[in-house]
Amino acid sequence: MKLTVWTYEGPPHVGAMRVATGMTGLHYVLHAPQGDTYADLLFTMIERRGQRPPVTYTTFQARDLGADTAHLFKDACQDAYDRFKPEAIIVGSSCTAELIQDDPGGLAETMGLPVPVIPLELPSYQRKENFGADETFFQIVRHLSTLQPKTERITCNILGPTGLGFRHRDDIEELTALLYDIGVEVNCVAPMGSSPGDISRLGAAHFNVMLYPETCEMACRWLQKTYDQPYTKTVPIGVGATRDFIAEVAQIIGKPTGQIDDSRLRLPWYSASVDSTYLTGKRVFLFGDATHVKAAARIARDEMGFEVVGLGCYNREFARDIRALAKDYGVEALITDDYLEVERAIETLTPEMILGTQMERHIGKRLGIPCAVISAPVHVQDFPARYSPQVGWEGANVIFDTWVHPLVMGLEEHLLHMFREDFEFHDAAGPSHHGHAATPRMPAAAEGGSMPAEGASVSTDIRWLLDAEKELKKIPFFVRGKARRNTEKFAADRGVAEISVDTLYEAKAHYAR
Repeated sequence: MKLTVWTYEGPPHVGAMRVATGMTGLHYVLHAPQGDTYADLLFTMIERRGQRPPVTYTTFQARDLGADTAHLFKDACQDAYDRFKPEAIIVGSSCTAELIQDDPGGLAETMGLPVPVIPLELPSYQRKENFGADETFFQIVRHLSTLQPKTERITCNILGPTGLGFRHRDDIEELTALLYDIGVEVNCVAPMGSSPGDISRLGAAHFNVMLYPETCEMACRWLQKTYDQPYTKTVPIGVGATRDFIAEVAQIIGKPTGQIDDSRLRLPWYSASVDSTYLTGKRVFLFGDATHVKAAARIARDEMGFEVVGLGCYNREFARDIRALAKDYGVEALITDDYLEVERAIETLTPEMILGTQMERHIGKRLGIPCAVISAPVHVQDFPARYSPQVGWEGANVIFDTWVHPLVMGLEEHLLHMFREDFEFHDAAGPSHHGHAATPRMPAAAEGGSMPAEGASVSTDIRWLLDAEKELKKIPFFVRGKARRNTEKFAADRGVAEISVDTLYEAKAHYAR
């Protein structure tokens, strides 16, 4: 654990909260200090939930640490049962409470509550949020599921969706419809939308869909070992992955799926259409959770025609998978939870687009690089009111629109920069679409004089001549800063005091070797 301004994952108890918040009839009693109640805001403010998470905090304070804090936990646990009457309770400690070693699981077991009480052992100083969600769901499944006769019709469980997940709500709806089209009904979706009673019936399904490995892989492995339920390995995000997923389901159920209706699918044609050909070959950098990065890399290269110049993930549990993927793409994997390291990688690679998290959106804004969000952590704008899945056919359409929009906006900005000298488009011209007469641009310096280059560092030793500054503006905005820095370094190393057009192109040739 370390102190940071931004973090990709919270501590493990936040992962447990994501599971509890997604479910019904389950309550989480968290042994935590008063300040840890901040986590409620993640769900009520960012995810726009209409009710608080089902969490009761012991909220001990500094003055309580000199005495026995065990009674605070037991009182909170009893109050939670009396007030909410849950079907089951999970208990655990936050990172701060872990230090006082009160053993919430052992304390709850002595209370004799009339519902199942599931203890969570989440090492806050070694693991993080996704592990916390995965471990919590696994423990719930292990404690509550029972052996069941299989359903008469072929059914599956969709496992992995949680509270605060990236487009989980809409992914469930899209995937349920896709499975129905191929003759498979859904027995249960869990954790999101399920109750402890639903968890007990997981064993009745013929197989499980592992939708998000970060939050359900341990449960899928346990169900396969315990109830002989196979589970899918392909996450259906993107056109190719969705078709592979359908083929995998057909293999599991042992019969062909028949003709699949993909009439709603528009991504292949749109990405190959005349309006989209300018996207081909765009250099993209990907970063996020492993599941979405793997899916996005395939879509970017094989379905959108982009060039992947770098990729990585923040969840170290999937480092091996991402390193293998990066090797296939001929790039070096970046496995880190340090956003500053990600920013340095982006600056070095100078991609034309970033596919990342809310963190990379901020980085892209600072560097002037378009960014589309593909993975948690996300902010409130990525919990839209509209239907906006990532999986299946409609998910592919949503992904196309989401990725193309920032590139189109970036193209418009680049064109505005290119034509800034035009009498209609310079900054003082006024809004031409309002019908006002354009204001002629006043020259900032005499021809042959010098002007500071856009975004240039303050320097009294090196000057940019006007012609060189105009030429610099022709370079796309997302690499202009690097071109300026390289040219200034080239000039400084050679003792050149004034940068001309020739100096600019000499520097370009030098760094292109």
